[in-house]
Amino acid sequence: MSAPSTKPTVSEREARQVAEAAREQDWRKPSFAKELFLGRFRLDLIHPHPLPSDEAVQRGEEFLAKLRDFCETKVDPGQIERDARIPDDVVDGLKEIGAFGMKIETKYGGLGLTQVYYNKALALVGSLSPAIGVLLSAHQSIGVPQPLKLFGTQEQKDAFLPRCARTDISAFLLTEPDVGSDPARLATSAVPDGDDYVLDGVKLWTTNGVVADLLVVMARVPRSEGHKGGITAFVVETNSPGITVENRNAFMGLRGIENGVTRFHQVRVPAANRIGPEGAGLKIALTTLNTGRLSLPASCVAAGKWCLKVAREWSAAREQWGKPVAQHEAVGSKISFIAATTFALEAVTDLASQMADEDRNDIRIEGALAKLYASEMAWLMADELVQIRGGRGFETADSLRARGERAVPAEQMLRDLRINRIFEGSTEIMHLLIAREAVDAHLTVAGDLIDPDKSLSDKAKAGAGAGVFYAKWLPRLVAGQGQVPLSYGEFRRDVDLSGHLRYVERHARKLARSTFYGMSRWQGRMETKQGFLGRVVDIGAELFAMSAACVRAELLRSNGDHGREAYQLADAFCRQSRLRVEELFGRLWSNTDDLDRTVVKGVMSGTYEWLEAGIVTLPDDAPWIAETAPGASTAENLHRTIG
Repeated sequence: MSAPSTKPTVSEREARQVAEAAREQDWRKPSFAKELFLGRFRLDLIHPHPLPSDEAVQRGEEFLAKLRDFCETKVDPGQIERDARIPDDVVDGLKEIGAFGMKIETKYGGLGLTQVYYNKALALVGSLSPAIGVLLSAHQSIGVPQPLKLFGTQEQKDAFLPRCARTDISAFLLTEPDVGSDPARLATSAVPDGDDYVLDGVKLWTTNGVVADLLVVMARVPRSEGHKGGITAFVVETNSPGITVENRNAFMGLRGIENGVTRFHQVRVPAANRIGPEGAGLKIALTTLNTGRLSLPASCVAAGKWCLKVAREWSAAREQWGKPVAQHEAVGSKISFIAATTFALEAVTDLASQMADEDRNDIRIEGALAKLYASEMAWLMADELVQIRGGRGFETADSLRARGERAVPAEQMLRDLRINRIFEGSTEIMHLLIAREAVDAHLTVAGDLIDPDKSLSDKAKAGAGAGVFYAKWLPRLVAGQGQVPLSYGEFRRDVDLSGHLRYVERHARKLARSTFYGMSRWQGRMETKQGFLGRVVDIGAELFAMSAACVRAELLRSNGDHGREAYQLADAFCRQSRLRVEELFGRLWSNTDDLDRTVVKGVMSGTYEWLEAGIVTLPDDAPWIAETAPGASTAENLHRTIG
């Protein structure tokens, strides 16, 4: 049997409904970030800073020592960059030390590391070779192990987790050539046939897919008698007949990753390999990403630490106008930014990771904020490092080595980090995702008021409920602990951080008021105000990072671990962050959003096409988006097995 060749056609409203149905609807546990967006600064949810158990620390530190030795003796990052491939013996070595089973429970042959130490391991290996970090992360954070841990049956765990822990590589396949962040248009089909499903379709950007042994595949099951249908998750063996890796993709950075295009043609998958019920695929994917996204901030922390080390050593050695460049304010401000931001990113990542380990809080917003904030700030830090290095920052490591200088791959770091602002949810999509969660309380009580499909009686009932909610909520946004001079006194040391926490409390209330004003002004059109929503989220991210930085500084002080220096870094970060917050608040209401929409209409209608004159472009008749009609592959299968 063959799958239909037509792609799903959905309206904007239908696409939003699919996305809404996939998100977790309830808040069963407290959330620091959710409360922050509601104007409630719940410092008690993150302070005192949660800590891992002694057993978790011992297990984690033992593996980090083993991984560090492996990286220092077995990995040549320059070779990976030159060959655009991680050598098979390196992958095999990682399997032998258990790196592919870091997050898998020991009873399945894994190491059973906590999220905190899993992230530390990814940061360690990623600081040497980001491509290896991606290999391990794609396998464990979003590949087969994580969704099976959360949603798999005992039989599935017994069958697949031991393989993932030691021998098999896994990948996650959701994106298609014409489907990115809009899964409602997913075209890959899974047609029930007896005790099997038959998969047809094409998946794009399949990280690890070129070398994977197991795949998590999202496919659409058609509705039929006995089948609810909908987007569904499956574990698929890559040696199944009908699977072809048609292309190994090449990118500006992360040259060593095994990312490709995978075609499924009449691929039979046992019903026993379905993860969860039919129609639960997107919810499984989003829930998996709640903690899976935390691996990306870990790599960004590693990048910040690397940038700081290079900036420090280079700026001490390089002299201009009679003194080291670090002593020139223009360069010094960049070094300060890198140092303070690295401290904050580590604070955010460790805090969110420990909260995930404890499972006391709902961290869907915290994890998303960590991914969003870290990917943006790491890119800025790497860009500043390239600027500090000058021409040498633009020069490749091999070129520097060839003429006798230290082979510092600053330009590679910039290229490798650029994708972080795109994958696992682009910055623009993360803004919308976080904004939806941030206004969830408002939509819960007042959503029916702006829903065109609701009846007058539903709207009246919603209006009454909203009146009760806002009568209690709005007065609480007027005053708080941020206006009490001596509040948060436990953060007052030689360097005083209490004022920054008072600032966070005041501006959390201001942010909540601004969000309410926006909803009152635009109502049902609020979802189209993506510029406004993005700034709301960015303010929340800064406030979250400031909170995490202060809490981490106090943790380090109480442990006698560079406490004074940590307070200095937290203070510097908060002062830098406050400047960004003030700018963002100003841009909530004073911006060029309306004018930008007018210009965009002109660009797309051809009004400004004359502006494109004076350049040379080579003719290319290829389509912007490749045709992906289902059918048998005519390409050579580029899949290869490691080990």
